[in-house]
Amino acid sequence: MRQIIEQLQKNKILFYNLLKDETEAMFLWKQKPEKWCLLEILCHLHDEECEDFRFRVQWVLEHPNTVPPPINPVSWVTERNYIDQNYNAMLSKFLVERAQSIQWLLTLKDVNWKHSFEHSKLGTLTAGYFLTNWLAHDYLHFRQILKLKFDYLQHQSGVNLDYAGTW
Repeated sequence: MRQIIEQLQKNKILFYNLLKDETEAMFLWKQKPEKWCLLEILCHLHDEECEDFRFRVQWVLEHPNTVPPPINPVSWVTERNYIDQNYNAMLSKFLVERAQSIQWLLTLKDVNWKHSFEHSKLGTLTAGYFLTNWLAHDYLHFRQILKLKFDYLQHQSGVNLDYAGTW
């Protein structure tokens, strides 16, 4: 689990470099109306950091055999009005939350990553499951961010980018 925590820490730097210094035109652009723009992805990352992954890892470690409260991250996009948030402020907030997550994770000693609860649809979910999925969530959003940037480049330039390679 230490390697996962170390990678989450490394990912903070990668997120910063992927998301910093974007223009408003870029961070509000969507491939399709139903897709998320970079600002919405960033807000999602922030809320997932605090209210999903860190919360659930901590919950399972501190309250084994107890189901945590439900969440609905997809609905947060509209309920929390992600599209009207300040991009740079949200980037700062996300990075602060990631730093707090790492700081907290590094303080854990003699952790039983097998502490769990029974989910009605997914079965047994352990603290280690949530920690591992936290890292996987980062990877999925790296892919999403890079694809959005690729599509934006093609949109803005009007150039066929097949020479670079295909997704």
